[in-house]
Amino acid sequence: MDRNTPMGSNRTGSDTNPVNAKVEDVAQTAHQTTDRIADKAAAEIDRASDTSHRVINKAAGAASSAADWAATAADQASEMQTRVTDAASASIRERPLTIVAGALVIGYLIGRIGS
Repeated sequence: MDRNTPMGSNRTGSDTNPVNAKVEDVAQTAHQTTDRIADKAAAEIDRASDTSHRVINKAAGAASSAADWAATAADQASEMQTRVTDAASASIRERPLTIVAGALVIGYLIGRIGS
């Protein structure tokens, strides 16, 4: 806003009342002070907004990384389960009687410990 012209009159010097001139000067100073305060507040709000945007973007990046890790961990766990299942199946096919006998012995021992 242009605060260089006095409010309510066009002060030419000789026909101006000194009291009115003083009031207009005070009003102009008040407007200039208000404008400076508003400019400083706007700058602080912009700075706070930028900071909050950076924090939010950083948090979103971290959440994205965590989601990527979780997806990778689930895939790895599934792959590991498949490998263990395949290995157990191959072992059972190679020695079925040994596996059954071992399972019976383990079951018997667990039953004895439990009673």
